[in-house]
Amino acid sequence: MTMQARMKNPALLLPHGMEAIQALYRAMAAGGVDPRTMELVHLRASQINGCGACVHAGVTNARKAGESDERLHATAGWYDSPLFDDAERAALVLTEAVTRLSDRPGQVTDEIWAEASKHYDEQQLAAIILMIATTNFFNRINTTIKEPAGTSWS
Repeated sequence: MTMQARMKNPALLLPHGMEAIQALYRAMAAGGVDPRTMELVHLRASQINGCGACVHAGVTNARKAGESDERLHATAGWYDSPLFDDAERAALVLTEAVTRLSDRPGQVTDEIWAEASKHYDEQQLAAIILMIATTNFFNRINTTIKEPAGTSWS
């Protein structure tokens, strides 16, 4: 059975929607975080939210950024994998805390923030936070419109 989206992506339907999203991505790229880390952040948030379209895009974009298949396969269980360094782990912990806000109050603890701050400066943290928030934004759009994995918005 071929899946079909309920509607065209809202960012394509509204004036300036894609322009705004592209500007946001340019801002994130200027944050100075390794693109592979940014793609791991995107992939992990998408896995948590069960967004097949974003998981597919995350794997594709991470490969383009130079990420290995071995690490991509390990991303869902990164806690138990020796393949990620301390900075990547801090970014992934922050990703999970921000993405799972409803699991408990105060999800982004001072300890999580302190660890991330040890590895990333304020500009880099800004880029990571924007990536987490933007990914959650896309996850919600794509699951709402039932965007099939492997499709493109353009």
